[in-house]
Amino acid sequence: MAKIISVSNQKGGVGKTTTSVNLACGLALANKRVLLIDMDPQFNATTGVGFEIDSNTLSMYHVFVGEKTLSEIIIKDIKPNIDLAPSSIDVAAVDLILLEQKTNNQNVLRDEIKGLGDQYDFVIIDCPPSLGLINRNGLAISDTVLIPIQAEHYAMHGVAQLLRTIKKVKETLNPDLTIEGVLVTMFDSRTRLAHDVLEEIMKTFGPKVYKSVIPRNIKISESSIEGKSIYEYDKNGAGSIAYIEFVKEVLKENGQN
Repeated sequence: MAKIISVSNQKGGVGKTTTSVNLACGLALANKRVLLIDMDPQFNATTGVGFEIDSNTLSMYHVFVGEKTLSEIIIKDIKPNIDLAPSSIDVAAVDLILLEQKTNNQNVLRDEIKGLGDQYDFVIIDCPPSLGLINRNGLAISDTVLIPIQAEHYAMHGVAQLLRTIKKVKETLNPDLTIEGVLVTMFDSRTRLAHDVLEEIMKTFGPKVYKSVIPRNIKISESSIEGKSIYEYDKNGAGSIAYIEFVKEVLKENGQN
């Protein structure tokens, strides 16, 4: 079975989607078969791998409301070794729909993921920047949670609530859920603030913090706009090198280096 990793942080603008895309693409470059599931209604992971949605796009919305299976919406080989389950703006309505459903509204994806069998080595889920029912569905079927945290003011804002949500999901839905790791993003080595924030994050999470840190880098932002991974957009740049080292750490932690 695939290793299922949710990338989650309720605070927006922390590099969550960028990390989801570049983790998926980095694993693919390491010859791992990857499914990228975009559950964020902003659908930035979808466009970040070069797919443009339109009114006919089948998305995770159709899976959540029971109109399509996950297999039916997957776009094969959006990039080499990567399949995509796209999102759309319609996903914004899913939390309300699931809330009205009341029963089994946090386990909608369990059978869908299990139905994929051994097609993938990794499933990467880009969760929305909230802690609603969409996010809980992601955590309920994940093996681990990867938490990006930016090295800026209020970096830890909201993280405590995310940790409480993870604890609640462990208690009620997924007792085996653990933290994959904490990735420090938008790190500006020239500032004292960034180093202070990094120190605070390391005190809080200890060995769960990746040794690799992702620098504040305009090329990383530009690559997302262009629908390319950082490896395609700026192969030898600082952002690409940092994400490559991060992916190596993920592979090593999963015994696949």
